[in-house]
Amino acid sequence: MARRAGVWLWRWRRNPLRRTSDVVEAWLLLVAWVLAVAGGVLAGVLTAGAMHQAAERVRAESHPVPAVVTQEATRGAVRPVGGALGWGTVRWTDANGSAHTGRTRVPVSATPGARVTVWTNGQGTLVPSPASPADIAFQTTLGGLWAGSTTVGVVIGGAKLARTRLDRRRFAQWDEEWARVDTPWGWKTG
Repeated sequence: MARRAGVWLWRWRRNPLRRTSDVVEAWLLLVAWVLAVAGGVLAGVLTAGAMHQAAERVRAESHPVPAVVTQEATRGAVRPVGGALGWGTVRWTDANGSAHTGRTRVPVSATPGARVTVWTNGQGTLVPSPASPADIAFQTTLGGLWAGSTTVGVVIGGAKLARTRLDRRRFAQWDEEWARVDTPWGWKTG
């Protein structure tokens, strides 16, 4: 086990074959992994928190209001679990007694005069129904995972790009050294 750790940590030990680029690569990898883990977790948590706050704000600003269908819904729209929905015209009264009319999704089976529930914001404008707590949890979890994964990918991709540049530099140095070694021997290897 100690030998295996020595193989992994060879860039950190004193070694006549170790180059400056090897030390730079070791630090680059260490910093990249720390940034990837910490940055990924931080980005995921912050994104999920921001998404959750936004969804809860929308949920708090949306209010269910009873309305009356004034025009039949057009057919062929959405078919959710509860049945087909279409665009219909409804009339409702807001909290201060003002009457409003607007178009929203209503059941296709609703005829003029049928009572439905619509959602409005603080200004009395029709809005889509807010997401359920389960939907909010699902969306914020996916958003956090996406943000964290993206952060990790960007950091690791950047480290890989930096390592590629270090490798090119090392190959160029090796070519120069081989050219110096080959010339005194009187022959070229390539």
